[in-house]
Amino acid sequence: MKNKKTLVLGATTKPDRYAYKAINMLAQKGHTVLAIGQNQGEVAGVKIHTKAIPVKNIDTITLYLNPKNQRFYYNYIVEAQPKRVVFNPGTENPELYQLLELNNIKVDVACTLVLLATNQY
Repeated sequence: MKNKKTLVLGATTKPDRYAYKAINMLAQKGHTVLAIGQNQGEVAGVKIHTKAIPVKNIDTITLYLNPKNQRFYYNYIVEAQPKRVVFNPGTENPELYQLLELNNIKVDVACTLVLLATNQY
């Protein structure tokens, strides 16, 4: 399996949240993980930043933010030039899909946890 450098947007230290579970599973599967969330903290050895951080060579950005909160990150996501953006359940956003497709970034409406669990990540 190839290491896919992944940025988790909407990261949290709350164990009952899917973003938390995704960070853990990504790390367990050997992916390099970066994380941005509302509150600082650490999950599976991954530091959660509260502001946009410089990123290079990102394979995937996986979203755990509702569409309203995604707007703040539109330019950041496009400038990061990931190969794809995964829209987890509850993050669906046709406006952002269109922006990503215009910038040749793949839109994947899926669940990161399911993709990882079924070796489709």
